[in-house]
Amino acid sequence: MKLATYQSESGPRAAGVRDDGFVDLNATDADLPRSMKGLLGLGTEGIARAAAATQQGEPISPDNVRLLAPVPQPQKVICIGLNYADHAKESGSPIPDEPVVFNKFPTAIRGQGDPIELPGVSDQVDYEAELVVIIGTGGRDISEENALSHVAGYTCGHDVSARDWQKGKPGGQWLLGKTFDSFAPIGPHLVTADEVGDPGNLNIRFRLNGETLQDSNTRQLIFSVPKLISYLSTVCTLTTGDVLFTGTPPGVGAARDPQIFLKPGDIAEVEIEKLGLLSNPVISRSV
Repeated sequence: MKLATYQSESGPRAAGVRDDGFVDLNATDADLPRSMKGLLGLGTEGIARAAAATQQGEPISPDNVRLLAPVPQPQKVICIGLNYADHAKESGSPIPDEPVVFNKFPTAIRGQGDPIELPGVSDQVDYEAELVVIIGTGGRDISEENALSHVAGYTCGHDVSARDWQKGKPGGQWLLGKTFDSFAPIGPHLVTADEVGDPGNLNIRFRLNGETLQDSNTRQLIFSVPKLISYLSTVCTLTTGDVLFTGTPPGVGAARDPQIFLKPGDIAEVEIEKLGLLSNPVISRSV
């Protein structure tokens, strides 16, 4: 099923997604949590009850709903770099023997339709379409064999990157170059793991103003979703609602000739098979 978080008069609330609109899950079943984290914390039982409430509830028209990120305030936003061999090659980097890991601050998270804000201190803001994994049941020292049982679902993600900060600052500033406010749109919905099936075989595309600039499949991932979850959980405890960006395929703007960077007025779209379309306008950051 598809789950979403929308902005209500009383704050963010979890909703089920139907063809005719969005169903407020707590309003339909008062025993269900209002938040997405709370819902995912109930595990498969919570997902099953959410599915029943989605069918039974009164839908809210999409015209009256402002979507937020599926998980608006994750505790952790973990990202993997150079996880497609062709992207590593176009970046001039060797194919890694272990996952390359960095993070973004939760303040970078945005949802469907929210603007990507270009900071005045960068003129090389790049795009990166990515499959995003959302953790359901947390844990530490998770085996690869059991890793997918810890996944609540998946969504589209856009790892926006200020290349002049990431690579041009002393020592390289991967964190700062990747974590300007609005540099991590995710959405539009969380699609539950049972509906997606194998996350290692999904078509993934990025379009800028309607032109396809990235076109690949997650079977090209160097490190699979189970491998990443197991690897990360040896270092830190993964918790419900944590967000994992799994890497981007080739075709990024910095590797093109001539280079392509985001500019005000652009429309950036990430589309992943079974997960839908994440669309965000690009604007200049107001001072």
